[in-house]
Amino acid sequence: MHTSLSAFDLARLQFAFTVSFHIVFPALSIGLASFIAVLEACWLKTRQPFYKDLCLFWSKVFAVAFGMGVVSGVVMSYEFGTNWSGFSSFAGPVTGPLLMYEVMTAFFLEAGFLGIMLFGWNRVSPRAHFGATLMVAVGTLISTFWILASNSWMQTPQGFEIVNGHVVPTDWFKIIFNPSFPYRLAHMAIAAFIVAALVVAASGAWHLLKGRRDPAIKKMFSMALGLLLVLAPVQAFVGDAHGLNTREHQPAKIAAIEGIWDTEQGGTALNLFGIPDMQAETTRYAVSVPHLGSLILTHSWDGQIKGLKSFPADERPNSPLLFWSFRVMVGLGLLMILLAVTGWVLRRRGTLYESRGFQRFALAMGPTGFATLLASWVTTEAGRQPWVVYGVMRTAQAVSPLTTQQVGVSLMAFVVVYFLVFGTGIYYMLKLLRKGPALPGETPREPRQPDPQRQPHEPRMAHPALAANQTARRPMSAADQLIDA
Repeated sequence: MHTSLSAFDLARLQFAFTVSFHIVFPALSIGLASFIAVLEACWLKTRQPFYKDLCLFWSKVFAVAFGMGVVSGVVMSYEFGTNWSGFSSFAGPVTGPLLMYEVMTAFFLEAGFLGIMLFGWNRVSPRAHFGATLMVAVGTLISTFWILASNSWMQTPQGFEIVNGHVVPTDWFKIIFNPSFPYRLAHMAIAAFIVAALVVAASGAWHLLKGRRDPAIKKMFSMALGLLLVLAPVQAFVGDAHGLNTREHQPAKIAAIEGIWDTEQGGTALNLFGIPDMQAETTRYAVSVPHLGSLILTHSWDGQIKGLKSFPADERPNSPLLFWSFRVMVGLGLLMILLAVTGWVLRRRGTLYESRGFQRFALAMGPTGFATLLASWVTTEAGRQPWVVYGVMRTAQAVSPLTTQQVGVSLMAFVVVYFLVFGTGIYYMLKLLRKGPALPGETPREPRQPDPQRQPHEPRMAHPALAANQTARRPMSAADQLIDA
């Protein structure tokens, strides 16, 4: 049966669309900012030129990601007032100051030092430039702190009371350090570093497959895989702790994620596969492992997990959506661990830079960080429904009194503008990644000096780094020659 979408449904769809574009760019810029700071520290310590080449290269990518993140974030701040004025009026005394702290401490810090980081290489001392890079990296992490504090409070609210229909803060320490905040902050920060590491690894794999073997390419490929080897397994443990916290404070979300309808006594099975049916209150075609749900979700053989039937029908999250978004997140996370471990094995064997099959695997895994991030965000936010402030304010109470036509027109405008603007930005970022860091001996941003010994019509000799790899790479197309020139 055909059912038209209401203004409320379109407002939710519009916010989901805009936040999906927004979250990927800050995540990449958070990870890249710290990566660039590490590269610059290595350059200051060793004075190896390829470290500076990598700094200059990844700073360009960071600048594009940072700019798109700022633009998409500004749009969302206005969206709170236009589409969700009920939420702003009710919870503004808490969320407003938290977002203000983010602007005053993080955004101003980033904006103040970003110009020096990007354009100050030859205008300030190396140590002063490194200090600016550090400030930008620290600013991105402070921004993560405040944004996650605000969002976590909406998930596990405390430290307030309601007076005349408005939230009034009573304990800012409890508001900021609410029960889910430490787990969500760690989970998100690690996710941002993993997103950046996968992009860096994919970029390195691309250039290795194209025949480059210079130190810059090898170093960024090696560093990215080393970071993944540490953080991918750590993220699994952080996710497990986050799951235990969620079961305590948002049990309906856990039941929806696992497609559990009845509270099982003596141990809960884990549904590996299935199709949750909200109307029939069952998970069809379920493939289950007895007691595994209890082991994972309670760390005991016979731990009890409340089923969705224990909650009123109008307080149940969308189980089919959560069931599959969570499994996409976990499945891709396991592939990341496989990528990191395989890279470690190849490194031990001395074939890390020669295994073309592994390099294709790393290249294919490049976008999976963004996909995992979006899947985890869907799991977190859709799992909170039907509450915008969990257990306190329903999402339907937060929407502005708008017509379907008003929200529909703005949604269509967002879709067109976002794909034009951010599509162009993503295209330019991919073009930068395809070009790669400067070749050994080249100075980025500076033209090559003419050779006084070369006659005007004498053909230019091939670059040594390319000449050494001619046997390892296929003949270059005209487009490749143009870009490499």
